[in-house]
Amino acid sequence: MNSRERVFAVLDGRSFDRIPLMPITMMLAARQVGRPYRQYVTDHRVLVEGQLRTAERFGFDHVSAISDPAREAVDLGARVQFFEDQPPAFVEADALLADKARLVGLRIPDPLGGGRMTDRVMAIRLLRERAGSEKVVEGWIEGPCGEAADLRGINTLMTDFTDDAPFVRDLLAFVVEMETEFARAQIAAGADLIGMGDPAASLIGPRLYREYIGPLQRELVSRIHRMGARVRLHICGSTRTILEDLARVEADIVDVDAVVKIAEARARMGPRQVLLGGIDPVRVFANGTPELVRQKAAECEASGGPRYILGGGCELPPETPAANLHALLEYAEQECSGNARQSTNVS
Repeated sequence: MNSRERVFAVLDGRSFDRIPLMPITMMLAARQVGRPYRQYVTDHRVLVEGQLRTAERFGFDHVSAISDPAREAVDLGARVQFFEDQPPAFVEADALLADKARLVGLRIPDPLGGGRMTDRVMAIRLLRERAGSEKVVEGWIEGPCGEAADLRGINTLMTDFTDDAPFVRDLLAFVVEMETEFARAQIAAGADLIGMGDPAASLIGPRLYREYIGPLQRELVSRIHRMGARVRLHICGSTRTILEDLARVEADIVDVDAVVKIAEARARMGPRQVLLGGIDPVRVFANGTPELVRQKAAECEASGGPRYILGGGCELPPETPAANLHALLEYAEQECSGNARQSTNVS
């Protein structure tokens, strides 16, 4: 069973040989090929080399085009600072939609128009070509709340929910249409799975999440499913107040940050939801030992059950020791012991 078959077996509720590994790697992947992060986020060829090298070296079951949240925003004209070896950063004091009236004139960028969105599509195409059918190829889009915050400024958006609800709804509707087209282009290029990063969704509280964000995440998931791809929902931070709501989004995979226990996520999201992560990327992966990695992997797998995928609660730091990453694969292979497992497809 190869990596792609393994992941899809878990998602489909079929037997699989060992638990899949799908940690988020960005700066760590750039380090594997000795390139500064600026090159990783601006040249799809560097990203592809980093992802393939990382997956091969540590036995990961996917390769991903995730790099930074500024692809769509830059193509819309947002002001973003680039650094030599750090992720790009939005200039919130000069947000693209500091003047709300500008929303009326915004047009969805062409994902194949030559901008940063195109660079990601090209990464997907090359990852598919290089990985063939061996690995899951993961694309990436921004979620409704996260992209709205990128365009408006996160602090300003938080007040908009109270001060100008109609504007927020118009902005979120624009984002959903844009991300639909970005996902479509990546799927056409060969993506099996679309990651949806929506970190700001953990900041708005359960009432606003249920009223504004959850239904739009679900709509995006439904659209991507109709295009023939799976969806991984990634929300940074504590999602404890919306765990049941996340299950209703119907993403194929829901990432669980380390501040939320896998046992609680499983209890509140039910047996059908595939969960991923839960292992602290700093305390365990970057600063821990191989023994601690194996211990936490075992704890998370025991709590997550057969519909669980190993990974960090968020991006693995670039300083993560290689021994700790090898330990993750060693755990998965030792636990397998040659026996197939069943990812029960609970109805």
